[in-house]
Amino acid sequence: MSRLKKLKKVRIHREGTHILWGSLALLLLINLLVYWGFECKIPFYVLAGVSIVIYLLMVNFFRCPIRLFGPETEKVVVAPADGKIVVIEEVDEHEYFHDRRLMVSIFMSIVNVHANWYPVDGTVRKVAHHNGNFMKAWLPKASTENERSTIVIETPEGIEILTRQIAGAVARRIVTYAEEGEECYIDEHLGFIKFGSRVDVYLPVGTEVCVKMGQVTVGNQTVIAKLK
Repeated sequence: MSRLKKLKKVRIHREGTHILWGSLALLLLINLLVYWGFECKIPFYVLAGVSIVIYLLMVNFFRCPIRLFGPETEKVVVAPADGKIVVIEEVDEHEYFHDRRLMVSIFMSIVNVHANWYPVDGTVRKVAHHNGNFMKAWLPKASTENERSTIVIETPEGIEILTRQIAGAVARRIVTYAEEGEECYIDEHLGFIKFGSRVDVYLPVGTEVCVKMGQVTVGNQTVIAKLK
């Protein structure tokens, strides 16, 4: 099977299974009550149309495309999420490294796939969840003040990469699958963020950046940087 055919395969992410079934049952019940409760059927037709649109948006949100990056992953950093590059800058990272790092941030809108992938091959050295605010994800303070999960991965070359899942104004739940001490690989899911958010990747200063501001990224496909 060609790589193109593999990329066209799409499934529903396991994080959305119960939500989609529950939402379908609730929407059907509401629509039936309106159908039986009003002699005039116009309210039912309007509600049915709105319900279909809402449900299709939810299905779109929880879609989970099957993607394979390829065999050459050495010193490559791939986008951990679908979205748009909103930050490329050197910053002071105070949670783990306590020094200057190059931060690349990807903002995910509500129409993007919200599964997250590991950006590098390696070993998970740290996983930490922090409670916080739910301000707009593209704001600079969101990286340190919003609800977030931090995952540090050490590559086979001994380089540590920090990936941070950040909740946004709409997102209310971050799911992280990474566990300390386990090996991880590009093509594997790092986690999932429900309903809009952002993912930051902290790289060593001097890393070659392969993306630019405003560029659209495809999770587990777009190369965002190359490690030295």
